[in-house]
Amino acid sequence: MSRSRALGLALGFAADRVWGDPARWHPVAGFGQAAGRLETRLYADDRIPGVVFTATTVGSVVAAGALAERATRRRPLLHTLVTAVATWAVLGGRSLGREAAAVGDAVLADDLPRARQRVRSLVGRDPSVLDADELARAVVESVAENTSDAVVAPLWWGGVAGIPGLIGYRAVNTLDAMVGHRSTRYRNFGWASARLDDLANLVPARLAALLTAVAAPLVGGRPSDALRAWRNDAPGHPSPNAGAVEAAFAGALGCRLGGVNHYEGVMDDRVRLGDGPPPTPQDIPRAVRLASLVHLSALAVASVLARFADLSTVSRRQKGG
Repeated sequence: MSRSRALGLALGFAADRVWGDPARWHPVAGFGQAAGRLETRLYADDRIPGVVFTATTVGSVVAAGALAERATRRRPLLHTLVTAVATWAVLGGRSLGREAAAVGDAVLADDLPRARQRVRSLVGRDPSVLDADELARAVVESVAENTSDAVVAPLWWGGVAGIPGLIGYRAVNTLDAMVGHRSTRYRNFGWASARLDDLANLVPARLAALLTAVAAPLVGGRPSDALRAWRNDAPGHPSPNAGAVEAAFAGALGCRLGGVNHYEGVMDDRVRLGDGPPPTPQDIPRAVRLASLVHLSALAVASVLARFADLSTVSRRQKGG
């Protein structure tokens, strides 16, 4: 099954690179709608309903994935196909690169209104106050964070746990985006979703940071700079996972990320990451290229993980038998 899992991951990765997100009937959007309906029934300003909400939604998705894995494990071709479809559905590398490049093109063409409109698909901060360099910073930070969330993490979980890992991780990450933010409404109800997302990204985010350091020379950077920024600056970031990847990107690109962001009139002064100058619009294509290199490296790691996961399963069966 390790070969069919690895091949399915590779085919799904290729599908994402060629076609991007499915234009219609996207399963992640369908999951979000179903979760939203359940939220209206369970919501209360309390952690316990939030735990029930998270366990029910994520548990049902993981169970469905486990059934699909079990039903296809003795049929390699079908297992490859189902894994590929699941991988394609949960990855977002092509869309991330396309949106980042579109903002970069608009900024370089001095069309700031169009750039501010397009950047809304990448960040939640108020774009109306962003000049060209701040737009560049917003894009680079989003590319860094989503390199982990949208590509490295799902591939990691796909390599470790197959179909349940792929779709289970995307369910966790989707819930975090829906209810995991620290607003008045979701501070308690979204607590479980936010903490589960932190846990699910603990290893993948650090893998993404490490792969970023390895790829740094291919975008004109140095691994030592990426590792130093990760070690020195990431602990000050409000996210235990995004900080690692953003700091590594800053070091690899030789720029400085972080600073003041505005969210619906609220100012958030983020820790500075990296020792270089602030990013410029010319750094956006470099960030997109760096992300693509990390994506490919993560696929290679996931393929190796698939092999080891299968060997571990075989070993346990032999001991049990």
